[in-house]
Amino acid sequence: MKVKTILVSQPEPKVENSPYYDLQNKFKVKIDFRPFIHVEGVPAKEVRVQKIDLNNYTAIIFTSKNSVDHFFRVAEEMRYKIPEDLKYFCQSEAVAFYLQKYVVYRKRKIYVGQKEFADLAPLIKKYKDEKFLLPNTDQLNADVPQTLDGLKVEWKQGIFYRTVMSDLSDLKDVYYDVLAFFSPTGIKSLFKNFPDFEQNNTRIAVFGTTTQKEALDHGLRVDIMAPAPGTPSMTGALEKYVAEVNKGK
Repeated sequence: MKVKTILVSQPEPKVENSPYYDLQNKFKVKIDFRPFIHVEGVPAKEVRVQKIDLNNYTAIIFTSKNSVDHFFRVAEEMRYKIPEDLKYFCQSEAVAFYLQKYVVYRKRKIYVGQKEFADLAPLIKKYKDEKFLLPNTDQLNADVPQTLDGLKVEWKQGIFYRTVMSDLSDLKDVYYDVLAFFSPTGIKSLFKNFPDFEQNNTRIAVFGTTTQKEALDHGLRVDIMAPAPGTPSMTGALEKYVAEVNKGK
């Protein structure tokens, strides 16, 4: 069956040259964006209940832009004066670049990984005597604590924000040819909002093996998988699939 409509379970891109728009124009398909999950900040008083005193840490580990935003939000709520010699370990260049929203980059000690959390390991090991704080979500990837424990460094996770399932009740009678998911929580949100969801002819696209597993565990048929050989991105996987099934349109 040909694809005419796609729902992407993420916010709409803010850039004009997004590959989603290229996909939409190239194949004349309708692409809508709707986050199935969203982030809510944890109040400073709840962070204190976790026995976290920001004064006790000499290094902060950031895994995402959300972790950056909520660390500085909590710091402000706690009236914590951030010392200039505080070290920042960023999982990727994108996270490090985002950090400039809060600090003067050239005046801070910032260490940057490549992409995966494991890429940070050599940098963290080099400064193994620091006291590390990991401001993060309540849904932390398992490889993060495993990596830090394996380095035998002193570290503590703080839940500074939570991943919450969005209310999708307005989509009850809306149908799409393809639903695209990027996290296991997105799949859970689908079934929380629509417990009786039946896939039928709807194609399911997933990014990552954990999202794939969640989909399969819920009895879904995964039709589009990313990353995959030749299609490292979701847009690439969607384009390949749509080009195949819409042939002769």
